[in-house]
Amino acid sequence: MSLSLESTAFISNTMIPSQYTCDGLDSSPPLAWQDSSAQTRSYVLIVDDPDAPGGTWDHWVLFNIPAAVKQLPEGSVKPEGALDGKNSWGSLGYRGPCPPSGVHHYHFKLYALDSTLNLPSGVGKQAVMQAMKGHILGSTELIGLYRKG
Repeated sequence: MSLSLESTAFISNTMIPSQYTCDGLDSSPPLAWQDSSAQTRSYVLIVDDPDAPGGTWDHWVLFNIPAAVKQLPEGSVKPEGALDGKNSWGSLGYRGPCPPSGVHHYHFKLYALDSTLNLPSGVGKQAVMQAMKGHILGSTELIGLYRKG
């Protein structure tokens, strides 16, 4: 299986433009992916910051993205059928990078699944990760960097 994820806003391991952070509009960057598997039934997108001082900080948990969807436009637009999980702020949807100090790495992780997840909106990342076990066909990630300016 071949799965790839990219953004027209930044390339992997480069700085995320400030408009997608707390210093700007705090809107999600545009994302697009390619998937060669005919078995994919849904996608999960998790955006987190493993450099956060208190442990990994979850910025976006989006699951049950329909298999027919191959992109997310700028601005946290949730596709019909997709569900938001809870981020580390305790809210739903995308919250952009806002590191307290230094450069942090933001991992945009996309998973292709052979099913949808039988979970309600608002569950945390751990519940999504647990439900995905045994259903992951492939995964990929895009890493963006940010230093609060």
